[in-house]
Amino acid sequence: MNASLTQYRNDLDFTGRTVIVTGGASGIGRSIALAFAAHGAQVFIADLNGDGAEAVGAEIRAAGGSATALCCDLADPAAPGEIIRAAADAYGRIDVVVHNAAYFPLTPFAEITPALLAKTFAINVGAAFGLLQAALPHFPAGGGGRMLVTSSVTGPRVAYPGLAHYAASKSGVNGFIRAAALEVAAQGVTVNGVEPGMIRTPAQDNLGGSEVTAALCQGIPLGRLGEPADIAAAMLFLASPGASYVTGQTIIVDGGALLPEA
Repeated sequence: MNASLTQYRNDLDFTGRTVIVTGGASGIGRSIALAFAAHGAQVFIADLNGDGAEAVGAEIRAAGGSATALCCDLADPAAPGEIIRAAADAYGRIDVVVHNAAYFPLTPFAEITPALLAKTFAINVGAAFGLLQAALPHFPAGGGGRMLVTSSVTGPRVAYPGLAHYAASKSGVNGFIRAAALEVAAQGVTVNGVEPGMIRTPAQDNLGGSEVTAALCQGIPLGRLGEPADIAAAMLFLASPGASYVTGQTIIVDGGALLPEA
C-alpha cells in the first residue's frame, strides 16, 4: 500500500497486548472478551461467576487464543487491585481495561435500601475508580493505555421504573469517564465508554418473550434489539490506534432509539 495511505488505516491487531474484561462470563462481557481475543489479545476475564469466566477462557483457548479467568466479587473494594495484580502476573503487561461488570436488580424506588445502593455504586462506579488507579502503573510507558467502561443510556439519557439505583450509578460512571480522562491524559491514557441501549442478552431476555421483544423493537428505528457484538465492536474501536485522540467520551449504541423526541 502507498505509504501516504497508511495513516488512514485503523489497526485492530491486538497481538501481544493484554486486555482485562470484568463481567466477562456472559452477555456483553463475553462478546467483548471474544472480540479482543479474535484480534490477537491476551484476555484476562474477571467475573463473580468463576465457572462462566473459565468457560469463556476455555472457548478462547480452544480457538487458539490466550485467556485467563479469575473469580472475584467487585463489591469488595480489594477486588480491583487483585484483578490488576493477577493480570500483570499472568501476562507481564496491561494495555486495556474494560470494566463491564454491573449490578442492577430491578427494585421499586421505595424498596431501595442503603445496602442495595451501596453495592450498586461499589460495583458499577467504585470498581471503575479502583481498576484505573491500580492499572495506571502497569500501562505502557509513554502512553497508550486504555480504560473503557460499559455505561448505559439508562441514567445519563433515559429512566425506567425499578432502576433508580442503576440509573444514578451509570450517571456517575459518565462523570467518572470525563473527570478521570482529564486527570490521566498527561500520562497518555484515554478513558472512554459505551452506552448500550436495548441489547439481546440473558438479562434482557428475562424481561419477557417474543411479544415483549417485538414491542421494544417498535421504538427502535433500526427495528431490532442490539447484539452483544455491536457493543464489542465499539469497544474495539475505542481501544484501537484510531481512537488515540478520543478521550472522556461515550458512544451511544442503541439502534437510534434516542432519536425520536417525545
